Amino acid sequence: MGYGVPSRQTVNVVGGRARARDVTLGARLWTLDGKCSVQTSVMEVSAAKAREVVDVVTDHTTFSVAPDALLGTPDGWVHARDAAGTVLAWTPARKWRRERLTIRPGRQFGYFLGATCADGTVGKNYVSLVVNDEEFAARYAAALTAATGLAARLEPVTRPSGYLGRDLPGFRVRVVSSYLADLLRQYVGGDAHHLRQSFPRVVLREREVFEGFLDGYVDGDGCRVRRWPARVVVSANVPFLAEIAKVVGARFTPRTDGKVSRLVLADSWPARGTFRTERHPLELTESAWAEVHEVRFRAVPDKPFTLYDFRLEPHPTFPVNGHLVRQEW
Repeated sequence: MGYGVPSRQTVNVVGGRARARDVTLGARLWTLDGKCSVQTSVMEVSAAKAREVVDVVTDHTTFSVAPDALLGTPDGWVHARDAAGTVLAWTPARKWRRERLTIRPGRQFGYFLGATCADGTVGKNYVSLVVNDEEFAARYAAALTAATGLAARLEPVTRPSGYLGRDLPGFRVRVVSSYLADLLRQYVGGDAHHLRQSFPRVVLREREVFEGFLDGYVDGDGCRVRRWPARVVVSANVPFLAEIAKVVGARFTPRTDGKVSRLVLADSWPARGTFRTERHPLELTESAWAEVHEVRFRAVPDKPFTLYDFRLEPHPTFPVNGHLVRQEW
């Protein structure tokens, strides 16, 4: 038998990790469908003896499989014995265990994203907003919950004021979700810092989403213009404002003295006909690539390895230490 996983090698099951020999009929395993995580079920388990396995050494770990096991690469499936020098589809094993969210598009999703881009903080495993305006914080919490399903609530906090030289009362909305934090980084180009974030083109899926985005961004970093029906937003992130200006068909002249720039958003911008919908995924891309540095053959002369093979449905693949493997039946 040229396929299979050694008995002690761990695989990524739903809920954690398990040794191959402990995976039973009906167990659910994680896998990738394109770039997104999905689940697949074990319909049959078989075991066979083998005298040789290979240890595949990647950027992140070393895992063992049969020499003929198929590994996922950008160019298709390759046998493990021939994988040296390639890159493999990979997801950090710890991230398989986290709760996945179903994003609900609409105005509330746009508002949540706009307010986060303006005034929010995206940490390693959390998203938060700290502001002085209780009504703004309440709108943000409602939008976050409507868009993600996560329970969000207001917490009274204090914020230091350098201008006044004392602490001021404020309100914080904070949710812990590494999935949501990674998703927001994906939307804004990988870096969620306000001065480096990119315009999240996912808000161009629908005009309703984009209008919600503008509402949230103005609430965070803007205000209404008193003299005519318009709003103004300010930011030192010039490329970010320039992209918004293109969508609304507005003139934008950034400042060149290092101070924040201003973009005026006329209430009549929809009549210009400059908005164009674009198709962008809402789901998190969870697949990455890991380079294979070495493939080491390991043989035993006396006691053979026990290799376990799984027939899976609806997807025939599963991760071994986060690396995508395909079994043959």
